[in-house]
Amino acid sequence: MIRTSEVSYIPNEYEAEKASNSYLLSLAAIIAGVPVPLLNLIATFFFWIGNRKGTWFVRWHSMQAMLSQVPLVIMNSNGFWWTISIIFGDRQISSAYIAYLLTVLIINIAELVATIYTAIMTRKGKHVEWWFYGTLTNLFCKP
Repeated sequence: MIRTSEVSYIPNEYEAEKASNSYLLSLAAIIAGVPVPLLNLIATFFFWIGNRKGTWFVRWHSMQAMLSQVPLVIMNSNGFWWTISIIFGDRQISSAYIAYLLTVLIINIAELVATIYTAIMTRKGKHVEWWFYGTLTNLFCKP
């Protein structure tokens, strides 16, 4: 799921810190934005906007952090609104609802662990590519 590799150049301390911060920002946004799933995507988008003219290492990791938030926003929003419709609407708790929430919980935990690992490794100057998101990031972010 995650591949760590050396980049063709060694990023300096400042680059490694900024790249790591792109992942730490998404963790902070998760804590602040649990009731509003879109907050994570907005926060990482603005971080990417602020760093889109930076070095390749920082741009690349800012883009990957942002892209990884898109499916989470969709899944978390669906779960949030499904829960709201059960609480305030006429829908009932079903086995499909419970299965969906468990799936979303597992995916969120996996993303949380991957984000922490990636933040640590990029802070050390290592290049970490996530499955799917790394390939997608390579399409958008050229050296």
